[in-house]
Amino acid sequence: MGRAFEFRKERKMKRWGHMAKTFTKIGKEITIAVKQGGPDVVGNSRLRALLAEARSENMPKDNVEKAIKRALEKNQGDFKEVVFEGYGPHGIAYLVETATDNNTRTVANVRSYFTKCGGSLGTSGSVSFMFDHKCVFKIKYQEGLDIDELQLALCDCDDDPEVFIEEVEDKDGEITKDVVIYGAYESYGAIQKYIEDNGYELVSGGFERIPNVDLKDVTPEQRETLDKLTGLLEDDDDVTNVYSTLKPAE
Repeated sequence: MGRAFEFRKERKMKRWGHMAKTFTKIGKEITIAVKQGGPDVVGNSRLRALLAEARSENMPKDNVEKAIKRALEKNQGDFKEVVFEGYGPHGIAYLVETATDNNTRTVANVRSYFTKCGGSLGTSGSVSFMFDHKCVFKIKYQEGLDIDELQLALCDCDDDPEVFIEEVEDKDGEITKDVVIYGAYESYGAIQKYIEDNGYELVSGGFERIPNVDLKDVTPEQRETLDKLTGLLEDDDDVTNVYSTLKPAE
């Protein structure tokens, strides 16, 4: 298995404790997708993937409709995707993705979190080279699906796709199986087209940053400070994703 599999295995998904945050994140991404590609799902592949994700997360229909409506209202401010880079304490690199309608507020908040925890906000390009920007899709697992054959077929869409089965336990203890597909950032459209053209049920589609360097281990005391920084960032309403080079706790 490649880096994407290891990254996904180690990255803890705090899904059920952060459901409201998940809805906010998807809602902002829907608004941005409609702004960029229009409300017609036929011609907007990114919107189709986000609506599939909203359904899989049981996001209320009203929330989805409000996100689309916001994009179409001229008097509403635009959400812009802004990426911040910096270093936390103990030499841990951080890459923070945001969706904001007030960049001044977001810059001030993100900088304050780094400063409060003994880190520093960096300039563009200061840590992004440590992460590979990947597209990622989840499709429903079908009994009898040959993962190796699917990966081989996807080589027509991407030079080096990574495909594996992921088992997820929901809050009721039920286990569901999905197939996770990773590819290069620029392969997003081709991979989604293959999924849709071949009758697979799309669960979600988006992008992630995969560390391409060795993750750094720290002492329990150092981890407390780093966890505080991560928590401050993740709790900010403008922040959509937080990535770092910190090795997960065992």
